[in-house]
Amino acid sequence: MLIKLAHILERIGLAMVGAAGGLYVAVGMMRMDNDFFRNEWIVLLMMLYGGFGFYVGIDLPSRLAQTVESTRSGEWSLGTDAAAIASGAGTFLAASAVFLSVSIIVFDYIMRDGFSVMVACCWAIGTSFQIAAGAIGRSKVIVEDGQ
Repeated sequence: MLIKLAHILERIGLAMVGAAGGLYVAVGMMRMDNDFFRNEWIVLLMMLYGGFGFYVGIDLPSRLAQTVESTRSGEWSLGTDAAAIASGAGTFLAASAVFLSVSIIVFDYIMRDGFSVMVACCWAIGTSFQIAAGAIGRSKVIVEDGQ
């Protein structure tokens, strides 16, 4: 029971980090001279998408992680390796975008609109990879359990 509560708190914490990342990227986008990105609904959607992506992704189910570790080095498993690669790439892309966004905000840089769009795309792609990794990982665990 205590372990399940700890896991739920961990997932909520990761969702909060994802939502905060979405907020930072959205604030960076709001600095552009485009009224579309200055809309509070865009900020809310980016926060919700980030929260969902980090809740579903980041940490793979424990049985899937054990399967990844137990495969032989020359062997490639489509489900487990794809989930691990998508999770790693998604975490890197999303974290890089958030790092750049926070740096831009803190140091008060004026960036070109194209760079801001590139940062937002990296964040959106990284978060999408997180969601894909979580979906692949959870479907692999369900198939292995025979449910």
